[in-house]
Amino acid sequence: MHKKDQHKKKSFNEEVAGTLDITRSGLGFVITGKGDGDILVRPNDFNRAFHGDKVRVRITRGGFGGGKREGKVVAVVQRKLSQYMGTLKGHAGRWFFMPDSDRPMPNFVVEEEPDFEVKDDMKVIAAFVRWDHDDRRPIARIIEEVAMHDLNDVAMKDILMENGFPLQFSEDAMEEAARMNDHITAADLAKRKDFRDVFTVTIDPVDARDFDDALSIRPISNGLYEVGVHIADVSHFVTEGSKLDEEAYQRATSVYLPDRVNPMLPERISNELCSLRPHEDKFTFSAVFIITEKGVVKDHWLGRTLIHSNHRFTYEEVQDIIETKEGLHSEEILILNTMARKLRKDRFDKGAINFSSQEVRFKLDETGAPIGIVVKESKESHQLIEEFMLLANRTVAEVVGKIKVGDKALPFPYRVHDQPDEEKLMPFIAFARKFGYTFDTKDADAIANSFNEMLKAAQGTPQQHVLEQLGIRTMAKAIYTKENIGHYGLGFEYYCHFTSPIRRYPDVLVHRILQQVLDHQLQPDKKLEEKCKHCSERERAAMDCERNANKYKQVEYLGQYIGEEFDAVISGVSTFGFWAETVAHKCEGLVSIKDLSDHDDFRLIESDYSLVGLRTGRKFRMGDGVRIKVIAANLEKRQLDFEWVKGSAVISNPDAVMMPPMPAKKAAAKKKAVSAKAPIPKDLLKKRRKK
Repeated sequence: MHKKDQHKKKSFNEEVAGTLDITRSGLGFVITGKGDGDILVRPNDFNRAFHGDKVRVRITRGGFGGGKREGKVVAVVQRKLSQYMGTLKGHAGRWFFMPDSDRPMPNFVVEEEPDFEVKDDMKVIAAFVRWDHDDRRPIARIIEEVAMHDLNDVAMKDILMENGFPLQFSEDAMEEAARMNDHITAADLAKRKDFRDVFTVTIDPVDARDFDDALSIRPISNGLYEVGVHIADVSHFVTEGSKLDEEAYQRATSVYLPDRVNPMLPERISNELCSLRPHEDKFTFSAVFIITEKGVVKDHWLGRTLIHSNHRFTYEEVQDIIETKEGLHSEEILILNTMARKLRKDRFDKGAINFSSQEVRFKLDETGAPIGIVVKESKESHQLIEEFMLLANRTVAEVVGKIKVGDKALPFPYRVHDQPDEEKLMPFIAFARKFGYTFDTKDADAIANSFNEMLKAAQGTPQQHVLEQLGIRTMAKAIYTKENIGHYGLGFEYYCHFTSPIRRYPDVLVHRILQQVLDHQLQPDKKLEEKCKHCSERERAAMDCERNANKYKQVEYLGQYIGEEFDAVISGVSTFGFWAETVAHKCEGLVSIKDLSDHDDFRLIESDYSLVGLRTGRKFRMGDGVRIKVIAANLEKRQLDFEWVKGSAVISNPDAVMMPPMPAKKAAAKKKAVSAKAPIPKDLLKKRRKK
């Protein structure tokens, strides 16, 4: 057989994995992500796959000589969605479910009537049950009626489902959770260190219900303390391969929206059995440190424990103790804070970057409508918890990272963060220089130090958020992987997620592997990298949910101010206009290029992050202060439209005009910018010294 014919035959039999993207016209394309082009799939060849599903496709045409590849779906590997919002059609005994979708989808046959009264044209949420070869249509089960008068509830549920997060757990998973108990047996005591007599507290947000971490402290001798970082032992309850485990893995993360939490685990687990509630004995997995009051770690121990929390603190209560030096358990809190401050200083001295992007929270009324916006500050009480969690995460990763199986590292889900992208970093450095922030580029450590100098000096200015967001964009995305490359942003050679197993599945994986290490019974997981990729993808989906839900609330809130003017800072530019974020509310809207001027032609200057008028020379640049008017708020599209107030100033340095003057100390810090050097030598960032 001719070589070309052999290649042709092989191409036609080849199977490729990817994600099915169905267009609005009905054609499908399997996206492989391998750079060799998408694979066209015609509607009759979807083989029961829906838009967004992960599939295997067999090549039937093309794939050689430059021809466009076509194929047929041979298997659905993983459904993107398990639950849908839509309309119920039919009458008693025969019901169909029509999913709401902007992509072609078949109607579902309803397997059985729900336990509530249903009627034609009712808006409902349905769960996908199956679509076997013998079924002409997919089968669905009706979960609940949708209260269409509650637009906020509908919107939040829709955001979750469109990103693949189910709204309810299966009956099997709920039954497993209901059967569990937290009785402590003699066998449990034999396998755990008992910390129930050691002073222990939790510190969490005021509205928290799942307390997944606690701190214990007791003096030892010669100025040494034993500090325990105790984490809810989810893996004690959620065993590998159980229904609970399967559903937790599929979600991989809890999702936090402005008015609700979509949990990774049922409330029976997250809010009761595993939550480290005060005055209750709890199962924990702990990292225990021997540490000086000045934060120098002398030794550590890892293992399973039992604790009994003495008190539940809120962040506000702990902050008050830190500021006043008095209050309940103030002695222990102040010692822990002294240690945390030293740990934090050491991190930044060793090259960690102090990104502290602003977090916006909405004040909601009883209906979920936003009545105010609060910018959450990171205070010492938050940093106290953060530093001990970072210490535990790093220590666990260091211990497991040195374990070998044969001559290879034990597969382990590291949390890694790659070094900055040079192509993104250089334009950012040039942009920051225009605000007076200069970078030392002699090596990667100097670049990290320059980032910290800039972030410190920009604190409290209108462009702070823009600089933080742009700076973060120069960085790679943190992901889960078994290939350890370290965490650039934190300056750690080893890092993992160990401290939040109630809301993150990778932490559950870490607990299980760590226990194997402690028991000297290693069972390397051959599918670990696949699990890491899944968890990273679900994390991105959760972030999309949170971003879209916050945007919905921004539109809902600022929609009350149509026609009113506000100070804003330009937060993004494109060929069709610029985005501006209001200073008072941190709400972002688009100013269309059509509305900027009737007598000018604007062009995007990417290197300057700006729009420039060709005739007038007027410039709108990221970080500039502008005056805007709110002209439209579209809840369905989650979109705010602004208009630049013509004739108002565009302030290239809005600090003094739009915000109060900086304190003398902060102003001095701003001037203390290190000198700019030559451009970064090629591959310099790869040579950053190990910590």
